[in-house]
Amino acid sequence: MSYYAHPTAVIESQDIGAGTKIWHFAHVRRGSRIGRGCTIGKSVYIDIGAEIGENVKIQNFVSVYRGVTLEDDVFVGPSATFTNDLFPRSSFWSDEQVVPTRVCRGASIGANATVICGITIGKYAMVGAGSVVAEDVPAFALVMGNPARARGWACYCGKRLTEVARETESRAVYRCSSCHREVEIAKRI
Repeated sequence: MSYYAHPTAVIESQDIGAGTKIWHFAHVRRGSRIGRGCTIGKSVYIDIGAEIGENVKIQNFVSVYRGVTLEDDVFVGPSATFTNDLFPRSSFWSDEQVVPTRVCRGASIGANATVICGITIGKYAMVGAGSVVAEDVPAFALVMGNPARARGWACYCGKRLTEVARETESRAVYRCSSCHREVEIAKRI
């Protein structure tokens, strides 16, 4: 076995990458995929067919349901919630009701955030703790609240972007005051 699983974890999947650590009471269902170098926290549930990229960190008490894809380098804070059915009823559920959700590379989701299914959270976006995300989130956007609304932009390093280095009619280039990287962002029309 090229990954670590705590003795209390229930591991049904055969597709778990090298160097991944799965902690206490986690449940990884058959048919799910977890990439290399991930950390799966205490009491995390990963459903059948869920896809987890490489170097993903999922904190305690998160459920990643069928239809959810977390790309490489995603961070999911403790007790964040994903849904996969827009019209849940216990007596009418079927696999056809699963609505896919994608969290793109490098995005972060804060503690206790709720992500409604059918959306895409763009690369390196930042979702504030406790937010309810019901619409697509653009790349590098900083969103928070209920419902989550854009409040600014985030750098690759996660810090808020405030300094515009240069801009055109359609794009702005921000310079991070922390790591000094530049981030190009499309202006909304």
